[in-house]
Amino acid sequence: MPTESTFLLAGLFLLLAAAGWAMGRFGERDEENAPPPLNIDYLKGLNFLLNEQTDQALEHFLRMVRVDDKTIETHFALGSLFRRRGEVDRAIRIHQNIIARPDLASEQRDQALFSLAKDYLAAGLLDRAENLFVRLSQGSRYQVQALESLGRIYEQERDWEKAIDAGQRLEVLSGRSLALQIAHYYCERAEGAVAQNDYASAREFVKKAQAGRPRTMRGALTRAHIARDTDDSKTALKLYHRIIDENTYLIAEALPEIVAIYEREGAISELDSALKALLAKNPERSSLVAYTAIVNDLGGIPVIDDCVEQYMLNEPTLGEFVELQRLSDGAGDSQVSALAKVRRALSKLASATPRYQCKECGFSSQRLLWQCPSCRNWETQRPASRVQFDTLLQHSITNP
Repeated sequence: MPTESTFLLAGLFLLLAAAGWAMGRFGERDEENAPPPLNIDYLKGLNFLLNEQTDQALEHFLRMVRVDDKTIETHFALGSLFRRRGEVDRAIRIHQNIIARPDLASEQRDQALFSLAKDYLAAGLLDRAENLFVRLSQGSRYQVQALESLGRIYEQERDWEKAIDAGQRLEVLSGRSLALQIAHYYCERAEGAVAQNDYASAREFVKKAQAGRPRTMRGALTRAHIARDTDDSKTALKLYHRIIDENTYLIAEALPEIVAIYEREGAISELDSALKALLAKNPERSSLVAYTAIVNDLGGIPVIDDCVEQYMLNEPTLGEFVELQRLSDGAGDSQVSALAKVRRALSKLASATPRYQCKECGFSSQRLLWQCPSCRNWETQRPASRVQFDTLLQHSITNP
């Protein structure tokens, strides 16, 4: 059965047929070069389309209609339609056919090159698309669109040096700020340098990420990781503490690192005092501290254990399965053992459910992703603050 796209293609043929007929009927023309009136060629092409013989229709169309000033927009429309349908090989042929015209105007050539670049991008031919976008970014009317596309290609290829250059040029041409995006490019370069144990370069990249730009918390976290990896515990703790003081959502990343350093240095009592001071100023962060402790199995620190216990007692959904208040009112070792058992169960549940969710599109993941794979925005993921009980509830419903 013919699809909507087939009817759109058929419409193009009929429009072209009508235009040819009108020019032949009413236009001023000489007998030799006059376009023919409506004839069997149009009907033949239309028949191919309605019978879903798209390849034959395309060949017929390209043979029948030469690319000239009167038909070029029809070719562009047909190529765009094929691309939207996912038939990029056909779109590529049409746009290559336009470019092959020797007397093509420069603006039309740029339009054809831009359309062909988008075809290559849709087909996953990134190197070919990149070559055309680079050419278009150097003086054509498609400079801004070409640089935007280049940025996406370089992100996909993780070529952060080229991404930075394209981003900076785009800022100048478009007049809009890409500060956060470029800061993340520098952080990506910093993390790459860390992976190669090139800490001097990593520090320079972090410095560039934050110089004259809005301070991304990723830069601070990367600096803290560099200090940790180079055994500069004092600087690392200072930076990690600053992160959890300034930014709630990164507690999930910074707190396990803080605990590890204090445990390594045998200074758990200092950590307990520091966290008590933090929660005294920001009591609303207690649930996030508890969730982070549950997910990462952090225990043995009085203030964290208190946060976890209060979290469990105040979680209404959990009360559907366990009489926690009665457990809490118990005595001695039995109480501790019962609460520990519930805590282990929560940890297991939390580790099996997504920990982060993009605030823009809702994409979920187990670990923090600085760029959302779905909407491609930077620094939009946020951690969960509560254990997700959906799976547990579903199980209780299906197995009462």
